[in-house]
Amino acid sequence: METKNIMIVGVGGQGTLLTSRILGGITIKAGYDVKLSEVHGMAQRGGSVVTFVRYGEHVNEPIVEEGCADVLIAFERLEALRYAHFLKKDGVIVVNDQRIDPMPVVIGAAKYPENIIEDLEKKYKVLKIDAMAEALKLGNARTFNIIVLGMAAKHMDFAKEDWLEVIEKTVPAKTIEINKQAFEMGYAYEG
Repeated sequence: METKNIMIVGVGGQGTLLTSRILGGITIKAGYDVKLSEVHGMAQRGGSVVTFVRYGEHVNEPIVEEGCADVLIAFERLEALRYAHFLKKDGVIVVNDQRIDPMPVVIGAAKYPENIIEDLEKKYKVLKIDAMAEALKLGNARTFNIIVLGMAAKHMDFAKEDWLEVIEKTVPAKTIEINKQAFEMGYAYEG
């Protein structure tokens, strides 16, 4: 099997690291060699968080090079735009259609770009979901990242039941059922 490259990008506090642990867990369960690398840029202050997950028969290094990602999971629109160049030609971006203003926009030093998703769709295969709105339907806004992961899971090599089993082993015990519901919601979503 050719090595698969997944990137998870978001803003500090969006559950990027939990999502990468679930993804690492499913690749290990499937018997693959897996390497994870997390890059935290001012995550505590709402800065970018990037996680690379590479899996296959034998993986030498954890970093995904530009133009090599099979799937880009983005928890925020601007982060999708910022890292889209990492996607390979036939890759897919799964994006949460949410806007979180970075500090330069908050302080007025920059403008938040308009039409991000529309511009990305001109060049890439983009699947979008307003995962925050979907999570609120479940009654727990914090599950939006698992909804996005559920959507992305359809573009990876693992059975839905295996995803649910890994989620059960990875998330805090009191949140298992709501996270499984969130995953199912994302998995069933037609965006």
